[in-house]
Amino acid sequence: MFSSARIVHAVALLVSVPATVLSQQSAPPPQAQPPSGHVVFSRSMDENGNTTTTQSQPGPANGQMVAAPTATDAEREAATITDFDLDVRLRPASHQIAARAQITVRNDGKTPLAHIPLQLSSQLNWERIRLDAKDTSFQVAVLNSDADHTGQLHEAAVPLATPLAPGGSLQLDATYSGAIGENAQRLLAIGTPQDVAVHSDWDRIDTGFTGLRGFGNVVWYPVSSVPVILGDGARLFDEMGTHKLHLSGAQFRLRLTVEFPQNQAPTIALVNGHPVPLNITPAGGDADILSVATADTGATTLGFEAPSLFVASRKAHQGANLTAWTTPDNDVNVQFWTDAATDVTPFLQGWLGQRPRAQLTLLDLPDPEDAPCETGALLVTRLRDGDAEQLKGVLAHALTHAWMQSPRAWLSEGVAHFMGTLWVEKQQGREKALSALEAGRQALALVEPESPGAGAGQPLDQAISPVYYRTKATYVLWMLRDIAGDPTLSAALRAYDPSKDLGNTHRSQFETLLEQAGTRHDLSWFFADWVDADKGLPDLEVENAFPTAAESGNWIVAVNLANGSYAQTEVPVTVRNDGASVTQRVRVPARGKAVQRILIQGKPAEVQVNDGTVPESQASVHVTKLENAP
Repeated sequence: MFSSARIVHAVALLVSVPATVLSQQSAPPPQAQPPSGHVVFSRSMDENGNTTTTQSQPGPANGQMVAAPTATDAEREAATITDFDLDVRLRPASHQIAARAQITVRNDGKTPLAHIPLQLSSQLNWERIRLDAKDTSFQVAVLNSDADHTGQLHEAAVPLATPLAPGGSLQLDATYSGAIGENAQRLLAIGTPQDVAVHSDWDRIDTGFTGLRGFGNVVWYPVSSVPVILGDGARLFDEMGTHKLHLSGAQFRLRLTVEFPQNQAPTIALVNGHPVPLNITPAGGDADILSVATADTGATTLGFEAPSLFVASRKAHQGANLTAWTTPDNDVNVQFWTDAATDVTPFLQGWLGQRPRAQLTLLDLPDPEDAPCETGALLVTRLRDGDAEQLKGVLAHALTHAWMQSPRAWLSEGVAHFMGTLWVEKQQGREKALSALEAGRQALALVEPESPGAGAGQPLDQAISPVYYRTKATYVLWMLRDIAGDPTLSAALRAYDPSKDLGNTHRSQFETLLEQAGTRHDLSWFFADWVDADKGLPDLEVENAFPTAAESGNWIVAVNLANGSYAQTEVPVTVRNDGASVTQRVRVPARGKAVQRILIQGKPAEVQVNDGTVPESQASVHVTKLENAP
């Protein structure tokens, strides 16, 4: 049994905002059912060149259930899906989904692939998989993996007559279906209290609200992943990050059809955090015939995200740079949120520019106890009333995603967290903001390598763990603020264009913008140690400080600093006395030393190195008393 602390930690990571193959698992899976089909999609082109999708009766399934998996972890890691073209049909009244997925798979491994492993939630069944326009037989195994709320996946292993060479790609055409209802089995299995579990794993297809958060919550689209379980350190959450990183830059299109009874039409659909227009086709006067709503995302590109799908019946309320979609019982409460957005907007405009790139969407959850989640410029939460200052803090973060959208997770997530701490600074002072930073430093210090030889760590551009792309990224932005200055950092954030900053390029557009906007033109040393590579955290020490009296009541303090780590840094060094303080910035090289001489009026009393803005492996504030000054 897991401890309550571990349970809370696991649940918190899954809702923030987040293995072993069958033959090795401790608990046998339930008796697997043979794949069965309900809907198969066919797509054709009419005489006018328009593409249409129709529903037809399925042919015989070409998958066979087996007791043990065929694919290997090496094959699961190597198979990367680079293109999704999905037809999805929902029947919320019966919790049903039926889908056709045309996908492109690339071999990112170093050896040819004999199988293509594809996985879905264990609530879904593979029906047919086609390769080169021909049905192909495949085996389906049940894997224990907490990437899905059921704790299990259905994995189809598609055999290849000719192994797929490294770097090569192929197209597969798959259909699948099933019923997705609420299921908190993975959390219940580790002893999570039932009320906590069901309000954390709320993904489902239902009338009034459908929420499918994707890999890490419910696997409603094809994936290839190494099965992992909760409680095995941070492996599940690293796998969730790896999934997002591998999908970053993938092409994605979804054609959606929703069947619904009369007078129960959905009013909002969101795909990957973005609203898509719904077209309603009424059934006419026959109450027994279902009406249909359709939507099409068109061609899109995935960022650092797990594909998600939300469909709901809600009422729209407009606010400053946002639209809130509420249930009837929250139509009054939404005013608290729109008022908070109005108050926060001028602050964000001052830093990020007058107009956001998108509108923030607030989507009301069905149950007031359901845990919130966030994906891009979408915040799914219960829109009840709350403390005004607390709501402003939430929206300072959430609205930032409307302004700042980047294929680089450390910018997309890091800037949102950074703006949240700046809002704390604005409202409560710098010390409170630094305390908020310090709250995450210890977790960061625990995962950072002590030296490059001790591990590669996670360079921010390739980070898969929130402690890096949120916590460390927030520190990086605070350091850049102090190094470059508020006007320079703000100018770079305003000028940033995500379409010109592809995640697979080595040099970030953001680095170039910072160098062009400010007077300090070379920031390569900083990005080399803090963004492009992970060299751990600084380990600073004040070796000694020598105060010397000068003329006219002035004093000179020589501060000798040492850095025991492999990451160079620039820190503030402050000399204080009873009536004054002087701060200068000092760059301390990796595994090196630096000396700074600071002039102050009046006898100095203490020296402080770092103020908490630079994360260190130990303490992030060093104070040395100058009690023996002559």
